[in-house]
Amino acid sequence: MLPTSSKPRRRVTEPQGTKRGRRRMTGSSPDEAGPESPEALGRSPRPQTDGSGRPNLAMRLRSMRAARNWTLEEASHHTGVSRSTLSKIENGAMSPTFDILYKISVGMNLDLVELFDTRQTAAPFGRRSVTRRGEGRLHETETYVHELIATDLAHKKLLPFRTRIKAREFEAFGDWIRHEGEEVLFVLSGSIKVFTEFYSPVVLMVGDSIYFDSKMGHAIISVSKKDAVVLWVCTGVPEVG
Repeated sequence: MLPTSSKPRRRVTEPQGTKRGRRRMTGSSPDEAGPESPEALGRSPRPQTDGSGRPNLAMRLRSMRAARNWTLEEASHHTGVSRSTLSKIENGAMSPTFDILYKISVGMNLDLVELFDTRQTAAPFGRRSVTRRGEGRLHETETYVHELIATDLAHKKLLPFRTRIKAREFEAFGDWIRHEGEEVLFVLSGSIKVFTEFYSPVVLMVGDSIYFDSKMGHAIISVSKKDAVVLWVCTGVPEVG
């Protein structure tokens, strides 16, 4: 069991801004851009569409905030996500983790998949969705590469991913991950080590699975030579309305 009294060292992963080329933030407009924008950091901005030509996460979040006529401060107040983090996401300078995406979806009263796909079908029953190999919506963070499955269905009770585990050490996370709901992982390839706040770490091989409470701190790393791949399903996706 990991000692709960000693937190792992934090790793600084967010890009640091520079004075040169910064824009001034006034907080008065829903379309404001912060100093964390790629242009201000001396980098080229990320594409505003994905490979299919649909708007990417940064553009969707910015558009949804603008549609509510919220400033970054107001969006931060509603979601519980800091202004600087929201600005970095909107400008393509940061890829948010699942717990941050969850907070945003709750605070903006969205179905989480709306942040990734605008083709949702909200029929009350008799639905199905087929996701062919390689057709899921990709979302990469410092530690995972998630492929979201069945993003064309809104208001699902479950949120399924096919995930490649990039992290190789617990310290890569900086802190425990926690959010509402429950989740199950099934190892498709490689092997993983699962850290949970109240239990000793456990290693899982191909064909193994684990089910746990998402509110309990957790983190997963690969321990095989190649990055492990898992089927990852979460519950507790916020209802809209």
